[in-house]
Amino acid sequence: MKQIIETSAAPAPIGPYSQAVLANGFLYVSGQIAINPENGELNTASLEDETHQVMRNLKAVLLEAGYHFNHVLKTTIFLTDMALFAEVNEIYGSYFEGSFPARETVAVKGLPKGVDVEISVVAYKAD
Repeated sequence: MKQIIETSAAPAPIGPYSQAVLANGFLYVSGQIAINPENGELNTASLEDETHQVMRNLKAVLLEAGYHFNHVLKTTIFLTDMALFAEVNEIYGSYFEGSFPARETVAVKGLPKGVDVEISVVAYKAD
């Protein structure tokens, strides 16, 4: 059985998808971009601002489902340019304590709304 996870503390989906789906202890969180859920505006003044907003959006969805970053098993980071990797990586890493999840980072030609960073996660918590 799957459960759809929705929270107003993260941006509403901009297409036909859910913020997250929970099934058998696994939480699949859709890719988040730097939309500020309070005003619906992009928070892209700097790469630092953008990355922190993405991570705050992920955290909001995780918390709505009763999960935390320490439950994350795997992440996927999409960047518009691998030259952004070091700065994004440093900020991303600051949200985790202890062991890090598995991850891949890929450069793509473009991302929704012209942002530079999108991150999705898969988390797990035993019932």
